[in-house]
Amino acid sequence: MNVAQAKAIARRWVEEEGRSMPGFVGAFFHGSVNWLPATATLPATSDLDIMVVLEPTAPPSKPGKFLYDGVLLEVSTLPADQLASPESILGQYHLAGSFHTASVILDPSGRLTALQSAVAKEYARREWVVRRCQHARDRLLTGYRLEEADPFPDQVTAWLFPTGIATHLLLVVGLRNPTVRRRYLAARELLAEYGHTSFYETLLEQLGCARMTQKRAMHHLDALAGAFDAAKAVIRSPFFFAADISDLARPVAIDGSRELIARGDHREAIFWMVATWSRCQQVFLRDAPGPLYERFDAGFRNLLGDLGIASFADLQARRAALVQSLPQLWSVTESILAANLEITDYIGGL
Repeated sequence: MNVAQAKAIARRWVEEEGRSMPGFVGAFFHGSVNWLPATATLPATSDLDIMVVLEPTAPPSKPGKFLYDGVLLEVSTLPADQLASPESILGQYHLAGSFHTASVILDPSGRLTALQSAVAKEYARREWVVRRCQHARDRLLTGYRLEEADPFPDQVTAWLFPTGIATHLLLVVGLRNPTVRRRYLAARELLAEYGHTSFYETLLEQLGCARMTQKRAMHHLDALAGAFDAAKAVIRSPFFFAADISDLARPVAIDGSRELIARGDHREAIFWMVATWSRCQQVFLRDAPGPLYERFDAGFRNLLGDLGIASFADLQARRAALVQSLPQLWSVTESILAANLEITDYIGGL
């Protein structure tokens, strides 16, 4: 199925079901699908993201992942007040990309369409690119709190995601999609294009997987697959990531990583493997405390051990090193900013 066909099915879901959600304002395509040509094949290891905009007073809702007419949809919601103006969107690195092209699915009031048009005109302007880079940097520095009192899987998550945001900062200045699962692969391609291949190894060193072998990565994935299958069978709590630990998410979380490893992109698979295993351990802690957590903790620790992490102190040291490396990261970012011919100083007006 190509992207155009998948989008048509997604539109039908919005028109037939999504619009009946309480407080419905509109809906737009979110994430990677906005960066794919209409004729591209939608990978079997990918879902299609839809953001449903609701009135701020509407009850919180996250439909999550589900199959609709053969397409795996990931439906999230966003309060309308978070789309207050084009400026508020242009400065958010995780949101602006979803408005840089025609992404609106359904818009009864016309408000989303007007916002999308205004954002698209200014998306590549230097001022807004820099602001989005600063937003990513701020998220890296302050978006996650590393607390010793938290369970170890929570500590790992609080280290992992800021580390991964370094790739997002680069993708933002490259006017690329700040993708989630495939962020390191996308950053590698961008850095090679702009002559900064050596810095990519620095990013992998920060994650700890620069010397990970294909065989070892596959070993860890096989162990993770067992943890994932156990976690999806016992998950009950309303985790924000619950949709990612499910039968429907398995092709994305496990098969997608296996695909990367098999083709030699094993180091690029590690980020999402650690994220997924941390989530599985969080599920065991809350919904199946005891034997399951202990059973899979050894494999989790083995993966982290290969990344050079065995304790909270290691996570602290790695986080401190990340912060110390920011000047180098920002220097590479500025170099790409200066070289990116798509970035313009033209002021189109909001």
